[in-house]
Amino acid sequence: MTELGETLLDRLGRRLAGRLQEESSGYEPYTPSDSETLRRTLEPGDILLIEGNQKISAVIKYLTQSTWSHAAFYIGDALPEPQDGTERPRLIEVTMGEGCVAVPLSRYRTYNTRICRASGLAPEDRDRVVAFMIGKLGLKYDLKNIFDMLRFFLPTPPVPVRWRRRMLAFGSGDPTRAICSSLIAEAYGQIRYPILPEITRAPGRASAQSNYSRKEILHIRHHSLYTPRDFDLSPYFRIVKPTLEYGFDYRAVTWDDKASTDAAAAKAGAIASDT
Repeated sequence: MTELGETLLDRLGRRLAGRLQEESSGYEPYTPSDSETLRRTLEPGDILLIEGNQKISAVIKYLTQSTWSHAAFYIGDALPEPQDGTERPRLIEVTMGEGCVAVPLSRYRTYNTRICRASGLAPEDRDRVVAFMIGKLGLKYDLKNIFDMLRFFLPTPPVPVRWRRRMLAFGSGDPTRAICSSLIAEAYGQIRYPILPEITRAPGRASAQSNYSRKEILHIRHHSLYTPRDFDLSPYFRIVKPTLEYGFDYRAVTWDDKASTDAAAAKAGAIASDT
């Protein structure tokens, strides 16, 4: 009976995961990512935020009030070239269907993306973070934790704002996380690098008029509470835009003036006909 029960749960879990990962129709990125340009711009330790167009993406974006529904971690050339001649995997991510896997940059060539880079990261700490993520490869998402997945079927869950982040973190452990940001946050937590620290104000011993009357104590949150947008909001991660990294001259941009001329002519014609 136990084996039968596990088999039924596995089947149900795979079906739920498959439904949640179905892509929504009509998605069109504003600026599609070019994998070669991304490769030249990204550095090991960088975080690639992805907009996403799956059903689960819509819920995560709603709960976090953000454009970004997924986060992937860039490891550069740390993994060997595949023997079958396919593209080298340079990103590590956690997905509901696959668990923790390494994937090529081309997976996200048709999505809106954003690069977040830890500022001033020491080389030895960069190596530690990359090694941590590589060490998590193979970690499986527990498809038998049905309640973890069911909460994502509500397109706009009636959850108060202060509880939405907790709803994303709800689960029985790292393998049940539906977003990779918690694993990335744990990796940076190993080297004590802040992302969005909580600030606790404590009164100082000096008088109220003193510049030193209060001090701030930074507390690093538990990694399970981090979401993709936190790396975007973090004061300690830089936003890196590939189009600007190699020089940008606005005077060299070619504009389509014909569309503007046609629109102006159509508007003038409509005004003339009214009069």
